[in-house]
This record gives sequence, C-alpha cells and structure tokens, in this order.
Amino acid sequence: MQKHTFIYFLLFTALFFWACKKRVSQTLTNFSMSDTMMEKCQFYTTQKQQVKNEIRFFGKITSDNNKTAQVFPIVSGVVKNIYVELGDYVKQGQVLASIQSREVASFEKERLDAVNDVALAEKNLQVARELFAGKLNSEKDVLAAEKELEKAKTELNRVNEIYSIYNLKNGSIFNITAPISGFVISRRLNQNELIRSDISEPVFSIAEINEVWALVNINESDIGKIQLGQEVVIKTLAFPDNPCKGKIDKIFNAIDPQTKSMKARVKIPNSDFKLKPEMSCIISVQLLENHQKIVIPSSAVIFDKSKHWVMVFHDRKNIETRKIEIYREAGDITYIKSGLNEGEKIISKNGILIYDALND
Repeated sequence: MQKHTFIYFLLFTALFFWACKKRVSQTLTNFSMSDTMMEKCQFYTTQKQQVKNEIRFFGKITSDNNKTAQVFPIVSGVVKNIYVELGDYVKQGQVLASIQSREVASFEKERLDAVNDVALAEKNLQVARELFAGKLNSEKDVLAAEKELEKAKTELNRVNEIYSIYNLKNGSIFNITAPISGFVISRRLNQNELIRSDISEPVFSIAEINEVWALVNINESDIGKIQLGQEVVIKTLAFPDNPCKGKIDKIFNAIDPQTKSMKARVKIPNSDFKLKPEMSCIISVQLLENHQKIVIPSSAVIFDKSKHWVMVFHDRKNIETRKIEIYREAGDITYIKSGLNEGEKIISKNGILIYDALND
C-alpha cells in the first residue's frame, strides 16, 4: 500500500511541475511588447571597438597665463576707495581702487615746477635775444638760454610721460586701473589700509576666462602613460553632471619636488563662464589598448542575482534574457568579455521593465 502511495506521489509531483512549466512557457510565449513599451525603450546594435582604459587624476582649473594681468601699486599710500569686488567683470581702463599718496603729491609738485621752469626759460631766452639784438650781450648768452629752455622742456616731457604711463591726475589721488578686460580673480586690498609700493603680492588679479586651463597632477608612476593629444574628460565638484572634454596639449617636463608629480595642461572653452579659476576637478585620461571588445551602453546592463544580464531583442514576441561577463566599465559604456556577439540588437534603455516582466 505504501509503495503504491509513493508511486502516486511521484506521478502527481511530475504532473505538477509539467503543468507549471507549461504555464510559464505559455506566459513567455504570449508576451509581446506593446507600442507604449516600444516607445519607452531604446535599442542598440552591438559592435566591436578598441578598448579604452581610463586613469583618473586630480587637478584644478586655472586661468590662461597669457590672458591674466597682475596689478601692483606703483605708489605708497592709504586706500581711500575700492570700486570692485572679487568675481566682478571689469573693462580695460576701469578704476579698481583709489589711493591717497604723498608720492603722487610730490609728482604734482615736480610737474608744476617743470611747467614754471619752462616758462622762466622761455622768458630768459626772449630777454637774451633782445639784449643780443641791442648788442648788450653776446651770442654765447643766447645759446646758453636756448640750452636752458631745452633742458626745462626735457624735464617737463619726462614728468608728463610719467603722468601718461601711470594715468596720474591732479592732486594726491592715484587711481588703480584695470590693464585688461576680464574678471577679478583675486583682491588683496582693504579700505583705509596703508600699502607700500614694494609689496610682492599683486593687489588685484584680472583674467579673461572665456577659455581656461585644467592642470593635471600626474603621479610619478603614471608619467610613462601620458602623451600629447590624449583625450580627457574633466569633471568639477561644482558641475559633476556636466563633464568637459578636451585633449592634453602640453606636458610640463618637470617634477614638483613637493608633490612628486608632473603637470599637464588641457585647454577648455568656457564661453558661459561656469568654470572658475581654483576649482578642483577630476581628469580622466583615456588610454587605448591593443585589442577590441563588444561595447554596449552601460544603461543596458542589468545586475540581478549577483550576475549581469542584458535583454537581447529579436522581435516583439521574442526577447531573450542573456547572462554576460563584463570586461570593463568605462563611464557610460561597458566592454563585454563574453555573452554577446557583434551585430545583436539589445534593449539599451528601460530594459529592466522587460526583465521584470519575463523573469518574475
């Protein structure tokens, strides 16, 4: 009796699994992607590409040295007014700050003295010529008066040249002006501060930042991997979702003794002025390897049950869940080690919806 019961139990179990399998098979066979689902999904045909490796370095955004001006005070004095703030855009010749200076007052005195000397020399020359005409002095006296006038005019020209170079005005006020148009990227000046003309730090730094530099700090162990023309992707902490692309256009062949690193430069267009000097950034350098792999968008990869899957699309009613092995992920693309062939069509966006529908 027990033997028959056991046989019945085995038959019932086999029948149950067969029915379940048939039901699942029917469910999968009856599955078809609707028009709405087709619109939500994106598709990609697999292809082989040369494998790119990636090395990441830390760096910072700086202004172009050739488009940066350092402004130093040429006179000592007390800062009376500051007209711009850090980050302001200024035009060439715009007044940045004003300094009340004894030195400027001295220049003013020199200019007035030079003007008076010229007037006196002209009068002396006129008198000498009149006396010479009346035979009351010699030609030598006239020549001496002419030389004195020439000397006075030379001194006046010198003082006027100083006024022109440093844009000096009447009185004791010296205006610090912008030598170029651009943004104020540093300011080391406070109102009512006493400053000297021999300070080593600029009081203002002005830079054009419509194009900036990304300076890459290359580790000593990676120097041999870096070459001119390599493509890079630059991400800043401020705009991590808006990477910039560029190429290494200069390598500074010197090691910084403090950081034990070498610097490389990448020029970046910055017409919207989003990138600011001194911003920190991560620079990813793309390296090409000597072999090819199947490449797919990273959005096509589904991770479930400790494995990686993709949805291979044959037609609306024939969609295959296929296990793959990943060779390397590189940002928005993934290189495949095994599981896919070139030319196969996969779901590259919203494939997880189809995966859930087929594998629940």
